[in-house]
Parts: sequence; C-alpha cells; structure tokens
Amino acid sequence: MFLADCQARLAFDLLGNTWNAVVLWSLRHGPRRPGRLREEIGGISTKVLTETLRRLEYNGLVTRHAYAEAPPRVEYELTELGRSLLGPVGAVGEWAFAHADEVMEAQDSWTDPPS
Repeated sequence: MFLADCQARLAFDLLGNTWNAVVLWSLRHGPRRPGRLREEIGGISTKVLTETLRRLEYNGLVTRHAYAEAPPRVEYELTELGRSLLGPVGAVGEWAFAHADEVMEAQDSWTDPPS
C-alpha cells in the first residue's frame, strides 16, 4: 500500500519530476559543469537546471564541487545514492522507448467521456 507518507512515495516524488531523472541520467558518465549539462540535455533553462541541481543536492543525489579559480568553476557529480537511481531511471527510459508509440496512439484516439 502506498500511503502519503510511505517510503515508496519519496522515490515516486523524486522520479516524478521530469528534470530530476533527466539530470541524473546526464550525470551518469561523470562530473559535469552546468553549461555542459544544458548542452547535453537541451530544452532546459538555466533557472530550471539550477533549481533541479539544488533539489538533487538537497536530496543527497548529487554533490556540488566549487573550485577557487578565476573565473569560478562549479561541477556536479552523482553521489553513490544518486548512482543507485540510475537502474530505475534506465528501466523507465527503456519502457518509454518500447511503449511511447502505444501511449501516443492511446492519447490520439481518446475522446472525452460523455458528461
């Protein structure tokens, strides 16, 4: 049973945000600077990326490394906890790849139910 305060709900909330999973997946090959993440992801604004990285850091899924250089440099990297989510994120991605056409067909054929 998935209650409002159950542990599974926490995981669903983490994966329910589209950008959380996308950013986690983009970090799977190692540390990235925000500019590179934006290039690799595409379609994400600087503001949304910053909010997502902060949310992932708050939840212990990524770490932020700031380097005292001129100009300043910041990189983000998955923690072990973040890496542990790559399997579920990959599985959802595989499901989407296999079934996206079916979902889109269902959406296209859906009509409003009678009132």
